Amino acid sequence: MQIDFPGMDRFDQAILKIVSSEGRISIADLARRIGLSKSPTQTRLRRLEADGMIAGYRALIDPIRLGLDHVAFVEVRLKDTREKALAEFNAAVRKVGEIEQAHMIASNFDYLLKIRTQSMSQYRAVLAEKISTLPHVSSTSTFVAMEAVKETGVLGPL
Repeated sequence: MQIDFPGMDRFDQAILKIVSSEGRISIADLARRIGLSKSPTQTRLRRLEADGMIAGYRALIDPIRLGLDHVAFVEVRLKDTREKALAEFNAAVRKVGEIEQAHMIASNFDYLLKIRTQSMSQYRAVLAEKISTLPHVSSTSTFVAMEAVKETGVLGPL
């Protein structure tokens, strides 16, 4: 599926797609892959970085190889959803290392958290000692992932 982003031509889109999965690619290889010479490719890449389209580069660590293969999704309902309470909850969530992702949701619950731990017993401890004690938590519901079928970046696989 081709996604068209406003103000970006096919070269910019190709650059984003390639660097999203190969952040350490050389300018020469990137230029060859998109069909431009090195200089305009490097200019485009720097512009995409300066414009914030490329927010940064980082190593992708394989959590499975680190023994962090237990994934649970947690629905969180809050007692209070006024702005101050939401800000307090958000700030506290950012401090919990086991929370890999946190999303405010428009549903019958308020947040969906992705928790990654080594085991069910470690998850239970995180739930009891960290998640349930976050500010304004009223209740939680847990869904344990059996297998990750797809986990990719914004632009998906090449």
